[in-house]
Amino acid sequence: MTAPLEPDHAFETLLNAEWHWRLREFPRLATLNGLTEHNHRMERMDAESRARRLAHWRQVRAQLDALDTTQLSAPNRVNAAVLAHQLDTQIDEHALGGVLMPIDADQAFYSYLPELWRDQPLDHAEQVEAYLLRLQAVAVYLDDHHSLLEDGLRAGRVQPALVLAGREGPVRRMAACARAEETPFWTPLTEPLRRHPHLAALAREAIEGHLLPAYRRLLQFLETRYWPAARSGPAVGASAMPEGDAFYAARVRNFSTLPLTPHQVHELGRTEVERIRHDMATLQVACGEAGPSLPSFLRALQVDPRFIPTSGEALLNAASGICKRVDAVLPRFFGHLPRQPFGVEPVPESFAPHYTAGRYLAAPKGQAALYWVNTHNLASRSLLQLPALTLHEAVPGHHLQFALELENESLHPFRRAGDLSAHSEGWALYAEYLGREMGIYRSPFEELGRASYEMWRACRLVIDTGLHALGWTREQAQAFLRDHTALSEHEVRTEVDRYIGWPGQALSYKLGEVHIRRLRAEHEAALGTRFSLRDFHDRLLALGTVPLGCLAAELKPQP
Repeated sequence: MTAPLEPDHAFETLLNAEWHWRLREFPRLATLNGLTEHNHRMERMDAESRARRLAHWRQVRAQLDALDTTQLSAPNRVNAAVLAHQLDTQIDEHALGGVLMPIDADQAFYSYLPELWRDQPLDHAEQVEAYLLRLQAVAVYLDDHHSLLEDGLRAGRVQPALVLAGREGPVRRMAACARAEETPFWTPLTEPLRRHPHLAALAREAIEGHLLPAYRRLLQFLETRYWPAARSGPAVGASAMPEGDAFYAARVRNFSTLPLTPHQVHELGRTEVERIRHDMATLQVACGEAGPSLPSFLRALQVDPRFIPTSGEALLNAASGICKRVDAVLPRFFGHLPRQPFGVEPVPESFAPHYTAGRYLAAPKGQAALYWVNTHNLASRSLLQLPALTLHEAVPGHHLQFALELENESLHPFRRAGDLSAHSEGWALYAEYLGREMGIYRSPFEELGRASYEMWRACRLVIDTGLHALGWTREQAQAFLRDHTALSEHEVRTEVDRYIGWPGQALSYKLGEVHIRRLRAEHEAALGTRFSLRDFHDRLLALGTVPLGCLAAELKPQP
């Protein structure tokens, strides 16, 4: 075997050193990658740790800049582009203060803590003990956020009050618990403690002696210090914060992975909204409802009992049924399918009221991933959009992409450590479009639900940039989304609050989908009758998640 070329060797040395540093610095990442030596730890979020990380990422970025990446092999050329994007994103988030706002309308730094047990085995005594020590470390992690949030207040990095309202609910419920058995942390320990009763005292001490006091301290801090300092007034966007324009411009770059300005994104959104509006008007006629205006027709569909699930169980069963129908036709569109299974479960009730309609949760090798469906407020969960939601979150959307990436042994493990949402969300939105060719939409009403979902993502380009660069109010954003989609009023409110609290992320979906569909059209035009959709999909997914610019550069048409 020949020695690696010098540029590749230098790059791989840098990459591996950064990756091993990352695994030590972020213990949960190590756990997700199957490493057990840090299963007892949590990352620190104090000021010293954050400053150290920023200095490290800047140093690694400078070292990467010193390499001639044009001389790298094709796989390392992609790796270098991914690493550069990951570093730039982390540098921007820490230097511009994004890390100082860890609570938004969708989730918070404490949201998934009760789910930590899913990521590590609890079979043997030493595994259970490591998890209990991690729970003790969670208390320090929560306390670290007091100083982090204080730093955010000093820097003017704090959410509007309307985003934070009610988001203390999970903390309040935990703080009210008197005994370990009352908490969700105890439930996954029931069976392990039956097998290892000598650890019961340690479990109780971890929860009652460390975790619960930390939750009570956090609740007091949020109620007495942080919530009262939240931003107020009609200006809810990033531009209202100090250096908000620079902050949002960086968010647009990082979430889109493209050199776009907020105004360019806004104009693209306007164009897409108009195109999709014509498609929806055609589908309205196909539904036999040519009379009312499109907005009136969409509002009528929101309350039509034909399209409202009768129970949470019925909604979950409907989602599972769609997954089975998709599974039956996947081999016609994909040559490589993952082995990892996934389950369909409801969004946990503790945060379902403020959560989106569905979410995909990846899992390590050997465990099943999850497709969460929100069964809260059933009147807002229209069955019209369920096929598109399922195609997006499960198959052939996020699960197919992330499971194949997980099982792709040729990818360096760092490639699974940072989600490039323009590619991943763009692929998932493309999967909704692909559902038409797969025959998943069984009526013009479901087609209209899909088109409404596409319109929803196009509206995001307009609304996100409107809010954060053009000074839109919350009410303007809600009115725009309400007038152009079939989303329920509940979803309109939760979605707009999500865009307010998570600047830039909502741009990923449509920008990525437009890029992927354009790339497919170029391949179809170049290859003509030799074009294979299965081959195109397999090659695209084999690349892993990459910046959008890498797709065209690395995915050339093959005769």
